[in-house]
Amino acid sequence: MTRSTHQLTTHVRATVAVAALGAVWCVGFLTVGAGSEAIAYVFVPIGGAVAAVSVRHLTGAADPVARRFWRAVLVAVVLITVGYTWLAVDMLAHADQARTRSMPAPAAACTARGFLVAFGALARVPVVAAGGAERWRMALDRMIVFLGCAAVLWYVGLAPMLSAREPWSRQAMLLVGLGLLVAVGAATKVSYIGGGPVDGPAMRLVAAGGGVPAGAVSVLAVQFGYIASVPAQAVVMPLAPVLVTLGVAAQIRADAGRRRDPVRHGALLPYLAMILVDVPLIAVALGAPLRWPVRVVLIAAVLVTALVMVRQYLAYRENARLLHIARRQEDRLQYEVSHDGLTGLANRALFRDRLTAALAAPGPAVVLLIDLDDFKTVNDLLGHGTGDSLLVSVAGLLRAETGDDDLAVRVGGDEFAVLMTGAAAVPEELARRLLGALARPISEHRLLVQASIGIAVASPGATVDSVLRDADVAVFTAKQRGKAGFVRYVDGMGEPVLAHMQLGAELRRALDDDEFRVVYQPIVRLDCNRVIGVEALVRWHHPGRGMVSPAEFIPAAERTGLIVPLGRFVLRETCRQAVAWLAEFGPDGLQEAGLNVSARQLHDPDFVSDVAAALADSGLPCERLVLEVTESAVLRGPQVSRTLHELDRMGIRLALDDFGTGESSLSLLRAFPAAIVKLDKSFVDGIEIDDGRPAAADARQAVARAVIQLAHALGLDTVAEGIESPEQVAALLDLGYTVGQGFYLGHPMAAEGVSRLLAHQRGRPSPSAERTREISRAVRPPARG
Repeated sequence: MTRSTHQLTTHVRATVAVAALGAVWCVGFLTVGAGSEAIAYVFVPIGGAVAAVSVRHLTGAADPVARRFWRAVLVAVVLITVGYTWLAVDMLAHADQARTRSMPAPAAACTARGFLVAFGALARVPVVAAGGAERWRMALDRMIVFLGCAAVLWYVGLAPMLSAREPWSRQAMLLVGLGLLVAVGAATKVSYIGGGPVDGPAMRLVAAGGGVPAGAVSVLAVQFGYIASVPAQAVVMPLAPVLVTLGVAAQIRADAGRRRDPVRHGALLPYLAMILVDVPLIAVALGAPLRWPVRVVLIAAVLVTALVMVRQYLAYRENARLLHIARRQEDRLQYEVSHDGLTGLANRALFRDRLTAALAAPGPAVVLLIDLDDFKTVNDLLGHGTGDSLLVSVAGLLRAETGDDDLAVRVGGDEFAVLMTGAAAVPEELARRLLGALARPISEHRLLVQASIGIAVASPGATVDSVLRDADVAVFTAKQRGKAGFVRYVDGMGEPVLAHMQLGAELRRALDDDEFRVVYQPIVRLDCNRVIGVEALVRWHHPGRGMVSPAEFIPAAERTGLIVPLGRFVLRETCRQAVAWLAEFGPDGLQEAGLNVSARQLHDPDFVSDVAAALADSGLPCERLVLEVTESAVLRGPQVSRTLHELDRMGIRLALDDFGTGESSLSLLRAFPAAIVKLDKSFVDGIEIDDGRPAAADARQAVARAVIQLAHALGLDTVAEGIESPEQVAALLDLGYTVGQGFYLGHPMAAEGVSRLLAHQRGRPSPSAERTREISRAVRPPARG
């Protein structure tokens, strides 16, 4: 226990002792006439002095609000103590007149000043922060409470003192009235304080120090007349210092962290005040005389009723405002639940609800599912902000093209839908209008976007899921047919789509069951038929279907994302096998090993680390690995560009595959860190034809000639793909090509076949072309893909 707490406990005990001593003396005086009646007046100033000392502990509070409050309370206690000390001295000096002598005017003025200071201290404590209508509501509540309580205290306290058979002095009634005023004001104020530096219970105890004694004194005065001054001064009024000292103790406990959570009773006080103000009226109704004190209560009751009416009107307006806000929020939430936040179109949930209702109705129900083609490229190249702007523009286009009976929907991502329920709905006409509108630049960025549209007409007994499934199948078919078109679902259309989807599921199983094999196609020097490298290709040996063509399963792997783990498998197997060949045949046996890399792999954030791990685990030098990428993959955005440049910095050689088939081939050679250019097979086909027309021959060789010249100018190596005859070899050699690959030079084969080629090559450094082909055919795998 700290020193200040110990002192406070002493002060509380001292004030209680003073009050108890006064009660004992009062009993002795009233029973056996012990002492003079003037002694009754000494207990209040003694207790007041002790209370003043206790309040002084709080006048140095850190918070300015608490410090100001307790300093005002100290001033009030000192003034009241001085006033009652003056009264006690006056009564002891005129002991024979103590029963009928009035309080000296200066003493009464000093005491009244103390009550007013206490009332002001309570009034300056801030209440709960409020603004607008809430501030007016709180002000009306406090006025109702104040008038109601004051009317009752007037009726049961002050008014009876004025009409008592032994009327008390004006000074006494003034002080009683001020004490009651402090009590009513404090009850009104404290109930609306929501916590703060001044403790609520402490303020209630300080206010009770004025109100409780005042109320008790008024009752004693009415019931017992002048003789009541003895118990009033000796027993009742010494309770005031006790209550003030207890208030100080409550504040100290609150400052020590033992404050209770504030409980606001303000909401109930106006109703309590209305009940109390009706008590005098009920008394009159039961036969009490209608005198002027009762008339004062009647006026107060009228005022309280008027204030209650104003209060209820404000509450009605506030409730109406809150109800309006709640309804607007409910409407807004309902809108947000059923509409897309970006485009404002109906969302999937509302779409399903409307489609369910349309299927239950007798009319037609048609769904157009619209999937934007290659929308991911927009996000990758131009950013998601541009992509969002494009989606908003597409949504506006849908609103403009759909009719009043149609519902435009954003299903999710870059997928939209239209629900048509009108009797005259012609879905093909709407699909043509949508495709025509999308053929023009849209959005603030003036972008061209295409879409694939699937149309599904609900058949009798159709469900929501079956209609959406049919629309999905139609969209997939539209994309398979070349995109930028529409397809109407017909029975049986879903079977190949289902097979394609099942193929994706089987791919996952095939990876887990190790059904994939890597084969290698030789890359050969055209002048001496020497194998200088290989291109790794993947083959799927399906346990039930046999060899599955890469043209069938690679698109499925791309679509499902399984191309990433599949490509990782091919990469690691190629690096491992290349190191094995280097160990067996030496560094001159095989110069490089290459493999194809898809755009999906280049978008994978772990791809570079996968390549680095495969090289580190196998021990293959970086410069002996070639990664082949297509022009379309290079054009897939900044992420792909960063990946390619990082691979180039690692020392890995990059080859631009199928060169010449894209739209930006020449510009790519300046921006793309390529080391090798692979001439596409389409420019090799027919390059050897000699029909006696030089101009036609030059035209067939134009692209191949331009590519070799550009590659030499930029210092790039070249590889001609798809060589299928010796005449093509001769034509390519004449154009300057030195390296090529194709079925004429060597079919894709297992690693053992490449090993036999390299072993034979090691024994005969310059084998004939015919012998190379014989070895290639001997080790050719049984199926081509």
